[in-house]
Amino acid sequence: MNKSKKFSPEVRERAVRMVLEHRGEYPSLWAAVESIAPKIGCVPQTLLEWVRCQEIDAGARPRVTTAKRERIKKLERENKELRRANEILKTASAFFAQAEFDRKLKS
Repeated sequence: MNKSKKFSPEVRERAVRMVLEHRGEYPSLWAAVESIAPKIGCVPQTLLEWVRCQEIDAGARPRVTTAKRERIKKLERENKELRRANEILKTASAFFAQAEFDRKLKS
């Protein structure tokens, strides 16, 4: 099974910059991507995805930016942890309340 290649951020930035700089020389964005992708050593779909992500981050495309997406993921993880902690505290509170109630009945 082939292992997917990992490209450094510098290579990604350079590839996207090449596509954006030479976009006018080709009839479409896809044609530019198809021409440049083999020079970088990746498939055109991957390079196109990098270009789209850069356009989103620059505000040229109406989607959630990478920074906002990362922040949302972080907040969702934090929210999940806090909900779990609240459930543990509720269970512990109920346990200790029951223990206190049982102690008063035995006295």
